[in-house]
Amino acid sequence: MILVTGGTGFVGSYIIKQLVEKGYAVRALRRKASKLPLYIPEQVLNKVEWVEGDVLDTVSLEEAMTGVDKVIHSAAIISFSRSDKKKMYKINIEGTANTVNIALEKNIKRLVHISSVAALGRTPGGDPVNEEKKWLDNKINTSYAISKHRSEIEVWRAMAEGLNAVILNPSTVIGYGDWNSSSSKIFKTIYDEFPWYTTGINGFVDVEDVARTALLLMESNINAERFIVNGDNWSFQQLFNSIADAFEKKQPAYRATPFLGEIAWRIEKLKSFFTSAKPLLTKESAAVAQSKTYFDNKKILLALPGFSFTPLEESIRNACKNYLSAINRVQP
Repeated sequence: MILVTGGTGFVGSYIIKQLVEKGYAVRALRRKASKLPLYIPEQVLNKVEWVEGDVLDTVSLEEAMTGVDKVIHSAAIISFSRSDKKKMYKINIEGTANTVNIALEKNIKRLVHISSVAALGRTPGGDPVNEEKKWLDNKINTSYAISKHRSEIEVWRAMAEGLNAVILNPSTVIGYGDWNSSSSKIFKTIYDEFPWYTTGINGFVDVEDVARTALLLMESNINAERFIVNGDNWSFQQLFNSIADAFEKKQPAYRATPFLGEIAWRIEKLKSFFTSAKPLLTKESAAVAQSKTYFDNKKILLALPGFSFTPLEESIRNACKNYLSAINRVQP
């Protein structure tokens, strides 16, 4: 029996899909208000034992972990909005502490923690980032990055106390999901012909590849290690152009310089004040879009012989095809 936390989330739902397809018995923790993902086949979701609970509710978490052999912990909040900071810290840090503590109490055989490359921190000079990078407190680290770094500390502490665990650090996850949330918003933004691009560089990875590496590492004997899960390092301009081409939409034509980015996030902040809607762009996300960070994936390729990442162009084509199919299904 495998327990997945954050099972209704983007990465968690694809982990569930692959677990079910491989014949595992799957239990998943879901909050009362959460909805099952529409982008995952219903026949997959029906094979899951859904348990209502929350990583902040230790009673429900302990019940969910009873009779479980292994845990894949993917519950987390991803946000660059200042208004989400307190909630994000609580779920990402305290929720992870609760999960590993109960895993220790229940003598869980194996835990896979889905973290983020954000937990490694960014390099101001754009030097390549690998698993050996030491966290440095600086102004370019987002609140999300800080929350993931501190949640990892909880996992490392539990490993020191005897928990058999491994950490995955995915880069920005790309694929077919709910394009109104998480990194999938990129697809809707480009579909709506967003006119701006930046020349910042970031790592991107197919959501199916993240799920595959999670399962392979869950099944392995590797312990007390972390792995960057990154397919390709692309500029945001290249990413946006590729998505636009797959949708047969206009490519973004205007470069958003750092100066224009500063103006844009302030305008978005002002708009959100009057509309109560979350801003499309924030100070933190604008800074990320301008930064240049390259992520090294050699370690995981060495650890998992035969595994290879899906080329990003292929991931984008497949995702856009699925988004277009979903649009056509709901249109009269």
